[in-house]
Parts: sequence; C-alpha cells; structure tokens
Amino acid sequence: MNDEGKKAMKDNFLVALAGQQNAGKSTTYNMVTGANQHVANYPGVTVDKKVGSYHEGKTRYEVVDLPGTYSLTSFSLEERVSREFLLEEKPDVVVNVMDATCLRRSLYFTFQVLEMNFPVTVALNMMDVAESQGLSIDLKELTSRLGVDVVATVGRKGKGKQALKAAIRKAVNQESYTRPVVIDYGDLEVHVKALEEELASDASLGVLYPLRWLAIKLLENDSEARNIVGTKHASGKSIVEDALSRRMEFEDETGVNTSDYIVACRDRVAGEIVDACVTKEADSGPPISERIDHWVLNRALAPFFLLATVYLIYELSIVQGYELTKYTWPFLAKFRDIVAGILPPAGLIEDSLLRSMALWMVDSANTLLNYVPIFLILFALIAILEDSGYMARIAFILDRVFHSFGLHGQSTLPFILGGVFAGGCAVPGIMSTKGIPDERSRLATILTVPFMNCLAKIPLYTLLVNIYFADHKSWAMFFISTITIIMALIIAKILTTTVLKGRETAPFIMEMPNYHAPTVFGVVQRALERTWEYIKKVGSIVVAVSLCVFSLLQFPGLTDERMDYYETEMSKAVATYDSKVAGNGYVNLATGEKMLPLLNLYDDYKRARMNTSGKEGAARVDRSFKNANPDTFVLIKPRGDKSAKVVNRALRKLSSERKTLRRKIKEEKIKTSFFGMIGRSLEPVTKYAGFDWKVNIALISSFAARESSVATMGVLYQQGADDNQTLEQRMGNESESSGMNSLHALAVLLFFALYPPCLAATIMVKVQTGSYKWMAFAIFFPTAVGFGVASSVFMLGTALGASGIAMMKGFYGVALAVALLIALVHKISSDKVAASYEYQPSNQ
Repeated sequence: MNDEGKKAMKDNFLVALAGQQNAGKSTTYNMVTGANQHVANYPGVTVDKKVGSYHEGKTRYEVVDLPGTYSLTSFSLEERVSREFLLEEKPDVVVNVMDATCLRRSLYFTFQVLEMNFPVTVALNMMDVAESQGLSIDLKELTSRLGVDVVATVGRKGKGKQALKAAIRKAVNQESYTRPVVIDYGDLEVHVKALEEELASDASLGVLYPLRWLAIKLLENDSEARNIVGTKHASGKSIVEDALSRRMEFEDETGVNTSDYIVACRDRVAGEIVDACVTKEADSGPPISERIDHWVLNRALAPFFLLATVYLIYELSIVQGYELTKYTWPFLAKFRDIVAGILPPAGLIEDSLLRSMALWMVDSANTLLNYVPIFLILFALIAILEDSGYMARIAFILDRVFHSFGLHGQSTLPFILGGVFAGGCAVPGIMSTKGIPDERSRLATILTVPFMNCLAKIPLYTLLVNIYFADHKSWAMFFISTITIIMALIIAKILTTTVLKGRETAPFIMEMPNYHAPTVFGVVQRALERTWEYIKKVGSIVVAVSLCVFSLLQFPGLTDERMDYYETEMSKAVATYDSKVAGNGYVNLATGEKMLPLLNLYDDYKRARMNTSGKEGAARVDRSFKNANPDTFVLIKPRGDKSAKVVNRALRKLSSERKTLRRKIKEEKIKTSFFGMIGRSLEPVTKYAGFDWKVNIALISSFAARESSVATMGVLYQQGADDNQTLEQRMGNESESSGMNSLHALAVLLFFALYPPCLAATIMVKVQTGSYKWMAFAIFFPTAVGFGVASSVFMLGTALGASGIAMMKGFYGVALAVALLIALVHKISSDKVAASYEYQPSNQ
C-alpha cells in the first residue's frame, strides 16, 4: 500500500499547535478541543504539555499545544521542546497561530516552520483586534504568497472554528506536499546548497530531517543541529567543520554576521508579504494598546499601577483566600473524621501505630489541600494577567532592577506571592516561576523565593518579637519584612555568579503584546488545570515524605518503664472517674468496657463542634451524634438530667487528664525521638548561634510545616502551662533561668528567615526543577547560609557585648550597603558594555 493509501486508512491524526507567545494560541487550542484535554509534562523537563482532541466522525484529531516561542532555535528550554517535538513526533499538520495585529513579526516564526517541511495551516488570530486598529488583511493574497491555507479566527470568541477544522482536514488528507514560500538567502545560497548536498550523501539523514533546514541551521551555528549532524551522519564531523568554515568565509567576505544576515533575509520577505497583503486606514490613529501603555508604562505612573496590581493580587488571593479556607476546612475536617472512623478506635493514652500513621498522613495532606482556595484565586488572577497582556509589562517595569542581581523581570510575581509582604506562601511563589524563560534566573528565583515571609513564619516572628523586642516592635517587624528581600537579592547574585553561572540564559526579548479582555472559560479552565496539577504532584510526593518525618518523630518511642508510669497515672484517673459515677443511673453505659468508647465519643463530639460554626452547624452536629448514638448522647449533652450531668462532668475531667497525659507522652517522645537525638547532638555546633536543643528541635520540626516551630515550642516549654500562662510568658520565665536574651532571639530570627523551604515548598522545588539534586541543594544551601549568618551575628554581638536590637541595626546597614554596592557595580559594568556598542565616528 502506498503512502496515500496508508493516509486514507488513518483514523487518528496528530496536530501540533505552534506559534509565538501572546498570539492567542491557548484560546485557539480551547476553541478547537473544548474541554476534552489534559496537561502533563514533556518527558524529563518541567514544560507543560497540553494535549486535547476532537472527533470528526470516526476520525480523531489529537491536538498538542506546543510552548509559545519566538523562534525554533535552541536558546531556551521551550524552544528546544517545541523543535524536538516537531522533529521527533512528525505531526501530520502544524497549525501556526499568528497574531493578525503583528503579521510581520509572526511571519518570522512561520518561515522557520515552513523550512522544516511540514504541512502547515495558518490560523490568523485576533482578526477583530486587527480590524479595530484599522488593519485590512487580504487573506487570498496571503494564502497565495505563503502557499498554505490561511484561516481568519477570533479564538476567544470561537470564530473561525469550523473553517480551521476544515483546513486541518484538508492538510492531513492532501495527497502530496510541496514546499510553499522559499526564503532566498542571496549570497548565502551557494553555501546552503553545498551543505545540503554534503548532507544528502547519507540517505538515512534525509529521512529523519529536512536537509535544507539542517544546512541553514549549521550556518546559524545551532548547537543542536551540530549535534544531530555530528552523531547521525557518517561524515558529520567534517560537515560541521565545513559549515563553520563557510560561515567564517561568508562573514569575511561580507562583513556581516551570518545569523544576522539570515534574520534579515527572512525579515525582507516578511516585509514584502505584509506590503502586499495589509492595508491600514490613514486616520485609524494609534492602537488602543499604545494608548493604554501611554499611562500604564509611564515612567512616573508605572510603579503605582504595579503596586496597585500587587496589592490586589495579595488581597484577593492570600487574604480573601484564607478567608475562604474557613468554609473549606470543615470539609477537610469531616474527611479526617471519616478516616478516623474507619481506623481502629483511639486508645486510652496511646493510639495504635496504624491509626497514628494514617491520621498523620491525612493531616499532612489536609494541610496542603487547605491551600486550594488560595491557589484557585491565585491561578485565576495569574491567567487574567497573562491573557490581558499586563504580565509582560510587569516584567518590563522591574527587569532592570532584578537584572542587577541576576534575576528576571518575571521574578516579581514569585517574590510577591512568596511573601514580600508578610503573609505569602512559597509554594505558589515557586509554582509561578514556570513562566520565566531564562533558566538561570528561573533557578535563582526558585531558590530564593523561600526566603520571603510566608504566613507560617509569622507566629514565630511574633512570639520572639513580643518576648525579646517588646520595646522595638515596629522596628523589629520592619527589619524582618525588608531584610528577607535584601538577602534574597544578594544571595541570588551569589548563586548566578557561582553555581548557576554555567546555566543557559536566553536573550532577553521584551515584547509588549496587545491588551485583551480575558474570557471566563479560559481563566477558569487554566485555574482548575493548574490547581489540579498542584494537588496531583504535591499529593503524590507528600505521602512518602510525611512517612519519613513521622518515623523520625515516633521512634524509638518510650521505654516500657515510662509507659507503665503513664498507664498507672491513667488508671488512677479512671479509678477517680469510676468512683464519681458509681451508683449513677447511667453507670452501665459509662463504665467498664463502655468507658473508652464513651470517652472517644465525647472527644469526637467536642472536636466536631469546634470545627463547625453558627447555630445551624451546631444543631446539625447534635442531630448527627444523637442519631448515631441514641442511648449515650444524653451523657454527651445532658439537658436537665441530673444523673447525666454527673457523668458528663466526670467525663470532662477524665478527658482533660487524658489530654494532659497524652501531651506529656508526646513531649517525652519528641525528646527521645530520633529528631530529639538530632537536636541534642547538634548542640555542640549550634551553640555558636546560641541555639539550645529545644530551639534545634523546633527549627528542625518546622521543616514539615513552618507552623510546627511554635507548636513544638508549646510542647517543649510546658513549665507554667498549668497556671494558664501563655507561651510567651513561659518562654520569658525560662529565658531568665537559661540566660537566653535578645541576641539569641536575633540569631533565631535570622536563621529562620534564611532557613530551607518547608516540606511542601521543597517538594515544589523538585516539581519545578525536575531534579532531586536541586531539591537537596534547596535544603542544604540555605541551612549553611542561615547558620553562617546567625553564628556570625551572635558571636560578634557576644564579643562586642551588644544587644539584639543594636546588632539588628548593624546587620541591616551592612546588608543594605552590600545590595546597593552590587547594583552600583552592575550599572557601571552595563554602562561600559553599552558604551562599547555606541557608534564611534572615524577621524579619517
């Protein structure tokens, strides 16, 4: 059977959707595939792979939305992913989405796709915007010039959908394909043809790759093309050397860089096509995007628009998102209750290992799922910023500042979400780095976002400031809020000039897309996709990691002697309880074997009431427990029944003593656990930063979740708990005897600020970098930096006899001076480079 016959028999075609960024590729993808799509990653990289499909009769069209790129070179990860997909997967048709308002720029990408010799259909998108700008495009002439079908579309409104599908159907079923427009490279053509003939000497290479495209890429000195020819052609090495020789020969003869010459040839042809196909009304005036940018990118007003946008994102996603968790948390708590109901019942003073471990994992998962409302809002806002075109403008406004420290303009959003203002979260901050095109900057951003002030750090900051900096609260909070961003910038500069120096950095292309009104469907769809991606990726890893943390906290456990002691104490409490309910009318329901189920029921009821709100919620909990426990509910909530009230009071006392014993067991377990051993074993080292074993354990436990630091301290600083003293009072009292002062507290603050990301953020580092190596680096590097800074400040302050507040001011001044010096040195260096490119008039 010939190729045409095989094609006629196919009932599944592969369609690649390619195009430049901001050309409306995503809306076109949504228009064609509808809701039938899913998101994954390309193998081995973290770039999104969106795959959808649609059917026409029995024929299925699988559509792959390639990353938006400006070209198909090998500069950035997205470019390499797109190009490798086209070369390896060889789609049946490439749908090139072009921006009708920027036809000349879009044609540059189109020429590269056509040179790869694929069947191409052009979707000329945003035709409504082009018309509003007074642009008129002759589609027939454009079709004739390009030699491929051109379909006018408005993706966000679904216009052109059927015509585009018809063009795709025609392209995949055409019997033969001849290359349409061919770029004439003038003086370079002789070298292109010579290399093409050399490449053709190995027949197998021509089957895999278009030889003219490969020859042009060799002359462009494309690294991937050199690798392909060098490894897959019998005479690859000599051909690559010949290409380099021809490139140098051409440049010697013409005095023009070969790559620039190729770009100029493509631009010349694009200009000819635009002149022939596009007309513009004489009185159409400047486009609306330019008029908006006149204000939005105004040198004086731009910072205010940016700050307003940042504030709005922060307010809606972080503040209002947390408000929403009040409504979603009861569902998670209910899920926990359901799981707890399935597991073996709680023991009197200690639960079974199965129950403890399962509930630990559910609690870990619930902690992460509790962020879902925040992420939904956040991702929706990000989608709006991206679709509207303002995201590119944020990068433009701040790129110069961030560039001084090796970062990218698009690092702005991750830092904001991470907590430039106290109250962010590193997880969405790291997730939002995906859009940074520069690999070096993206990694530097991922590794420094955890330094921001996430919401979970605030309790420890507040605790230490209230105890040790009570007279300087405002200054201390200002210090914490700003020192983190200063240190993040300094460390980013250090990273990008050392361990990240060899990482690829893409040429910075700053393009201002047109403003567009986002569609509800597109925004909701992307918000749901990204949230589901978070749940899947984080959820799958957290199970394994939470098991490790659980083991370190639980084992080796208490000795038999200590457990005998606690069981004896519990037996005394039970004996007291029995004596109080002896002779009571409910004694048969409340003692003996029925005592423990009743006690568990009492605790479950109290917990359920705490997790609900309002009269209706309380009534619902009452009905639920009453229906499930018709005989014993009166003992849980007695109303006018004196005998039941006696049992209820005894239950309350027994429950309280049980909780006290459980808390003591938990404290002792922490002390004797592997975590506790680590905390004590670290004291000889951490003493240089002023940390004792309790602080060590609190800091280590906060790796699972930042909130754990204060919770663990609450367990460890028990002295005075029975007197209803607050944790601040208990720590303050113990500080007097232990000698801990404000200098110790400053060291803890600095270490905590520069501490490694929490468990969830660490997992997200792995997800975003795709590397366990970087995940490990994200743990150990900040630990070393944080401990080095904390130790230096503590030892210097001790040597000088300085107070914590004095050292705080001194450290702030030094850090700020270093940051300003880095920015100044970068500016001087940049000015020198810029000056070297300025035209110097000849004296001759």
